[in-house]
Amino acid sequence: MTAAKKTKTVKKPRTKVICLSHMEDADGICAAALVREAHGGDSVLVDYPGMMPALEMVAQDEKLKTLIICDVGLAKNNQEKFVDILSGLRKKRVSITYIDHHDIDPEIVKKLEKAKIKVIHDTNECTTVQVYDAYKSKLSDHSSFIAACAAITDYMEDRPKGAKLLQIYDRQFALISATVLTYNIVGHQKDPDYLLYLVEVLSESKYPHEIPNSFEFAQIQVEKLAGMIAKVKKSLKTMKNLGYMEILDAGASGAVNFVLGLSGKEVGVAYKERVDHGIYAVSIRGSKSCKIHLGRLVNSLAAEFGGSGGGHDKACGAVIPKAKILAFVKELNSRLNQK
Repeated sequence: MTAAKKTKTVKKPRTKVICLSHMEDADGICAAALVREAHGGDSVLVDYPGMMPALEMVAQDEKLKTLIICDVGLAKNNQEKFVDILSGLRKKRVSITYIDHHDIDPEIVKKLEKAKIKVIHDTNECTTVQVYDAYKSKLSDHSSFIAACAAITDYMEDRPKGAKLLQIYDRQFALISATVLTYNIVGHQKDPDYLLYLVEVLSESKYPHEIPNSFEFAQIQVEKLAGMIAKVKKSLKTMKNLGYMEILDAGASGAVNFVLGLSGKEVGVAYKERVDHGIYAVSIRGSKSCKIHLGRLVNSLAAEFGGSGGGHDKACGAVIPKAKILAFVKELNSRLNQK
């Protein structure tokens, strides 16, 4: 009898590249598009409530070799778990880069860097501009236009790198392209396949106006927003330091600027129920005269109410449990008074 040969188990090489990016605005979509152009791979698009579940799912992929995370922001209630998951992936020799411009706890940045995670973080430039800057040797000339559009939509086209990119192009052409792209993204939040399609076509050096029906769909969104003005005037409520309103038939991010402007207050708050999660998605904007860093304030305050939040100095968001939304708004008004 001959001894049976032992079959050697050969592990399949890890080849998968994944970009996990924000799905709700042009900065996240454009960042994913530039990562795709530079590195190939797949995109996983998330909103803030779905970010951690998506990360946990991605982390279970045995073929994962490279993970690039863009524009997702962190909050007090998820930042430690975020570090733990990424640290676990690093132990499996997964290459990880985290690119963002939201306000981040410096201690979290130290923990990420200690785990050998590459952190590209600048609150002074939008995420896509930072992606462009990091990978421009692998990107086409057209990618600078995509980055300029993202800077416009995140109100960061006046920052040093964003402004330099915008100077390359006719300003009005860039403005209308950025606007059309934004309205297509906002209007397709319930259609993840379309958002992935946008990532793909933008990575192939297409302009927003070259995307089929993009202007027609933008017009539909504009008509909806025009109708929103009358609704805000009718339903807007105010406190001493802010205006606020529940949104029933549109996105909170699209209405919040109307709430801010029509309230005459320094801060505007719009919130919409996410029935599937039992929470309210909250958008918050500050006027030019607002001196408080709203992202930091909301990050801390949302955690106190069992939610999460954060963002920029004058534009941020939060996720708040449904039963606590009015208490959150009242406390936000109170904290604004203390600053």
